[in-house]
Amino acid sequence: MLSETLETGLRQYEIGPKIKALRLAKKLNLSTLGEHTGLSPAMLSKIERGNLFPTLPTLLRIALVFGVGLDHFFTDEERPAVAVVRKQDRVRLPHPPDANPPSYLFESLDYPANNRKMEAYFAEFPGQSTPAEPHKHDGAEFIYVIDGALAVSIGGEEIVLDAGDSMYFDSGREHSYRRAGRATCHAIVVTTPA
Repeated sequence: MLSETLETGLRQYEIGPKIKALRLAKKLNLSTLGEHTGLSPAMLSKIERGNLFPTLPTLLRIALVFGVGLDHFFTDEERPAVAVVRKQDRVRLPHPPDANPPSYLFESLDYPANNRKMEAYFAEFPGQSTPAEPHKHDGAEFIYVIDGALAVSIGGEEIVLDAGDSMYFDSGREHSYRRAGRATCHAIVVTTPA
């Protein structure tokens, strides 16, 4: 039996109506869906009406029939993504996680948003930081330096950005960062998928 808090939290995702919409779009009845999932039509009916919340393995069996990921049931594609992240709620993480001192510290500025088309971070390169290891990833990257100076190495070429400078580049090219000068550097870093 679920607590009232859990039930209220799960109800907001409207998992049952989403399953029903997928089933009707495929023109399947409950019996046919039951044959594909191994679940009884009665159980599927209860899930669709919101009288029963499926476990993750059960939900995954249903998702596989429709060729969707589990995220389909936990995102709202109808509403535009809106996420507010308060400064006091951000989590500050070192990169790399086990380095002492780290190359930089970062905070996600958009982590609760669904279906993000970009990822934004507040980065700090403190005085004792070490240069970041070269890396690459799909997509593009944008950097805006708030204060201090940041040296960005792309494909062996180093470019120093001062406060107020910005830079866009193909992040599929190997790149790395390091604080330039003695002062702590703060920057906004935005990445996009390919």
